Amino acid sequence: MDQDKHHIAVVYATEQGSTRDIAEFIGTELSSRDAIVELADIDHAPELSNFDTIVLGSAVHNMKLLPSVTDYVHAHRDELVEKDVWLFSVGLAPALRGPIGRRLGRLVPKKIAGLRDSVRAHDYRAFAGRYDSDGISLRTRVLYRLLGKGRYGDLRDWATVRSWTDTIARSLRLPSARSTTITP
Repeated sequence: MDQDKHHIAVVYATEQGSTRDIAEFIGTELSSRDAIVELADIDHAPELSNFDTIVLGSAVHNMKLLPSVTDYVHAHRDELVEKDVWLFSVGLAPALRGPIGRRLGRLVPKKIAGLRDSVRAHDYRAFAGRYDSDGISLRTRVLYRLLGKGRYGDLRDWATVRSWTDTIARSLRLPSARSTTITP
């Protein structure tokens, strides 16, 4: 292990791929800043003792992180509180529009706040993912429309993800990125 570089694990749980894509983007961005980054899905998470910082991401369903992430946090809480933890989620709420939708998008659901606080995460950020109407019930589609005149498709805001990753890099005092532009 290179002792002079910051070691970061980017661990994620995904259902449809949006969380994985965002985790890969974060990992690539941090690697370009001369950190040693290991990217892993939650089922293949690396040994935490090898890392200074953990970036943990999960898809959100019913205002909760995926059960695999909740189980992981509970199983590794003692180790995680000793690390610099950054938590992100990927779901629909950040993409909602209108007065009710924007308000809901800013709320941190109680269960997520509890997990965040249990590991003393440095920061938590919710990102929008992809939302396709295929396979979604009529009731859910109507509710989505009522809450914010929602749209479908790829709702990820890569500039926001990059900005949050820059915040992590500044906090860790990582050097500027080696390359000029990384695109998703």
